[in-house]
Amino acid sequence: MTLKQLFSTAPVTTLLLISFIGLFIIQLLTGVDANNPSTEQLLNWGANALPYTLGDEPWRLVSSGFLHIGLMHLLFNSFAMYFFGQIAEPMFGSAKFLALFLLAVVGGNVLNNQVTWQAIIDGSGQPGLSAGASGGIMGIGAALLVAAFFKMSVNGMVLNLKSLVLIMGINLVYGFAVPGIDNAGHIGGAITGLIIALPIAWIYRQHEQAQQAAIAEAQMAYQNAVQQSYASHSHNVFVNSNQVIDNNPPLTNIFADNNSQIPVNLTKGAKTAGKESTTIDTDEGNRDSYISHYPTYIDPKSFMPEPAKTSLIEQILPWIVMLIIVIAFVWWWQDIHNQILQILAATEQPIE
Repeated sequence: MTLKQLFSTAPVTTLLLISFIGLFIIQLLTGVDANNPSTEQLLNWGANALPYTLGDEPWRLVSSGFLHIGLMHLLFNSFAMYFFGQIAEPMFGSAKFLALFLLAVVGGNVLNNQVTWQAIIDGSGQPGLSAGASGGIMGIGAALLVAAFFKMSVNGMVLNLKSLVLIMGINLVYGFAVPGIDNAGHIGGAITGLIIALPIAWIYRQHEQAQQAAIAEAQMAYQNAVQQSYASHSHNVFVNSNQVIDNNPPLTNIFADNNSQIPVNLTKGAKTAGKESTTIDTDEGNRDSYISHYPTYIDPKSFMPEPAKTSLIEQILPWIVMLIIVIAFVWWWQDIHNQILQILAATEQPIE
């Protein structure tokens, strides 16, 4: 898929990829090492770090999702975003897709900070830093898992649930097997994406069920109309030779005799009483004939139901869920922030 095709299909995915790669190139131009950037350089470019993120720089919860630690990290996350984004964005819509990615990034970073802070309190860990889009990408992957479970489709294709479970499982196992992977960020992003996708998938299934019921009802109505048409036109009418029939409906299958099936030749005759008439001539040996009157064609498209309309509550429900998540993240950040302030205040008290 070319860049132009990707942009037409998934514009937000394209812009995210450009931002990842563009930021990395700018870093290189300013002297950042392509494979082993220093801690100071990563902090300068917005990495997530407990003392800063939970201090006066909460913006690192978002900025760290666009920053990558080395070329291989960038390539891996860019490929995953390309693979997931071109499916998820058309399925969820560009606005919801972008919100899902950003909130999953924040969810992963907040959980990372919570785990790090708890380890510091327990004496089993120390402050560190994290960066990368993997939390957001895991959120997209979890959202696709929900979509596959609810059998949501994109361009007529339904996702394979088993394949997605395998991909997500491999990523989680890899994170625990290889040191230096932000497992909390992956898990936090995945949980966030799953929660956001649930109302979207639920609304989709409700619409699908309503649409299927309407289509079944329309099919029944169409079949009844066809049956009624056949019942009113299925009789045979005996026609004498050279008989003129006025206002006869179009005949789609005419035979002179039901046994020999010799075709009748139709020729336009004279107008009688201002109406166009049709004269039916037969071959010399068949002066009498039968005509089978077939039903008038009924267009099935006229019975097609209108697409199910989305109510206002269905339109805003996913956004309400995301707003609740934002409020929860703010409260969560504030709670850890206050804990840190309390401990710092206690350590600054003079010893008597």
